[in-house]
Amino acid sequence: MATQIAFIGVGAMGGPMALRLVQAGLDVTVFDPSDKAVAGLMQSGARRAPSPAEAASGKDIAFACLPTPEISLEAALGANGAVNAPGLGHYVEMSTIGSETVARIAQGLEARGIGVLDSPVSGGPRGAAAGTLTTMTAGAAETFAACEPVLRQIAGNVFYVGSRPGQGQVAKLANNMISASAMVASFEAVAMGVKAGIDADTLIDLINVSTGRNGATLDKFPQSILTRSFDYGGKLGTMYKDVMLCLAEYRGRDVPHHVSSVVAQIWFQGMAEGRADDDYTSLIKIIENWAGVEVRGRAAPPSGGA
Repeated sequence: MATQIAFIGVGAMGGPMALRLVQAGLDVTVFDPSDKAVAGLMQSGARRAPSPAEAASGKDIAFACLPTPEISLEAALGANGAVNAPGLGHYVEMSTIGSETVARIAQGLEARGIGVLDSPVSGGPRGAAAGTLTTMTAGAAETFAACEPVLRQIAGNVFYVGSRPGQGQVAKLANNMISASAMVASFEAVAMGVKAGIDADTLIDLINVSTGRNGATLDKFPQSILTRSFDYGGKLGTMYKDVMLCLAEYRGRDVPHHVSSVVAQIWFQGMAEGRADDDYTSLIKIIENWAGVEVRGRAAPPSGGA
């Protein structure tokens, strides 16, 4: 298994993944402009580099987990990017940035002899910490074979979806659009039930043993909405970014997307209300405001406390 690792971007997702590699005994060098993000990793044994290029220099694999397509392009192909890292073997792009951006990264790095995997992940910060993430990985079979053992230190489920970088992005965005749609539909339906006088806990319990159960009802409602904690772990702005990237994938392939377009409008409303940095479960507050109802579980603090 490859042992010399770089990790570029060690925020809410990258940080826990990098920590798992350190704890597995791998030699990990990290890059992130945030002192706070790297502090705990350095205490655990990681080293810090001043740029993506220096972090990736001489490494078997460089992983990248970054928030936007623009930042990902700069980290990979910029003047101080991994493209200018001598001796780098493979580059694994774990960010959710769309197939077009990943294709550009792959073209630039592969021209320098660096193998590229497109490998976004699902499971959120909790899954990253627990090592239970799912990867949707695409790239040359030989590159996947070289990187798979390290990917399995990060993820409980590693799926190889195709030989072309970009296919992993499409798989991830399909998943996230389904998740975003399920959240919106569940928020509306549960608000309706609560406004009709049904106890919120009872409604979620019965949905979760019926055909309407989904990730929102199984996890997000019990953990973050009924409790009014709104701390599930994903930012509303990040989900909006993924929804918009998915709309671009639909358009680029001439695939109808009527429902997804309506879902995107609800997420845009969250952005318009200044909720980009709020937990994405807080989107239900928009539905609640429109409906004139609050979805509150029995164990939640009194109204007004959250």
